[in-house]
Amino acid sequence: MPPQMKLALLAIATAIAMAPGALFAASTSSPAALTKQECSACHLQYPSFLLPKRSWGAIMGDLSNHFGEDASLDDAARAKIEAYLKSTAADSNGQSPNWLRAIPASEIPLRISGLPWFQYQHGSRVKNWIKSHPEVGTISNCTACHRGAEKGYFDDE
Repeated sequence: MPPQMKLALLAIATAIAMAPGALFAASTSSPAALTKQECSACHLQYPSFLLPKRSWGAIMGDLSNHFGEDASLDDAARAKIEAYLKSTAADSNGQSPNWLRAIPASEIPLRISGLPWFQYQHGSRVKNWIKSHPEVGTISNCTACHRGAEKGYFDDE
């Protein structure tokens, strides 16, 4: 494994290990709770630290076409959720993890499953397994393999 990939994976593992409690435990009036309520109504609430701020801005800016679905929200809820996602994004502390630095600043990744580290971790082995298990649906169905995904834990189980 290339040294840069090892560093990227270590950074992701560290973020996942440290962040789940902070990301998913909140009162019902908090931005975190609103985000969980709205996003997980249709799919797993993906941890915001897996994408940069520019990605969350683009995703939240076009909710009427949210990956082929209309996920529109009222302006206040949308703004609150977008602010929360950006404040907890991969580059929210003013620095970018190694894996994010490998993506040109002009590129706005919209799918976690399209990121280089994700592709490296999941590769063709996982994609082939999903093809032979149609009940899983897509590679974005994290809970099919990661039982702790809803709490932000993605370690192999």
